[in-house]
Amino acid sequence: MTLVRHKLFDFPDFPGWPDLFDDRLRVEEKRDGDDLVIRAEVPGVEPKDVDVSVHDGVLTVMAERQEKSETEEEGRFRSEFRYGSFTRSIVLPTGVDEEAITADCTDGVVEVRVPAGAAPTPTARKIEVGPS
Repeated sequence: MTLVRHKLFDFPDFPGWPDLFDDRLRVEEKRDGDDLVIRAEVPGVEPKDVDVSVHDGVLTVMAERQEKSETEEEGRFRSEFRYGSFTRSIVLPTGVDEEAITADCTDGVVEVRVPAGAAPTPTARKIEVGPS
């Protein structure tokens, strides 16, 4: 049996319709002092299967889950598996020191701390208009 998610049901909070095909990580962003803290849910994923990277001011969190179970009883064999990869990219504020970003994964939650960098220098300026 193949399930197809039709656009008709593509509402954020459609009651009773599970996010079976949502490959984005759920995240929350908050400020902790001057730091930006990003937390992503990765239930059932081992820390070794989580990848956090930053490139050109974009933070990317990727996770991959692979679960397999096999049981055999009374001459019957049953095998179940589930797998999938999830990703989320977030544009970081200007001036962030990408080398100072840290990440931890505990109890199915990845926490990324982005220390505030130096404030960017403004590139706009007023130009006086004189008589010609």
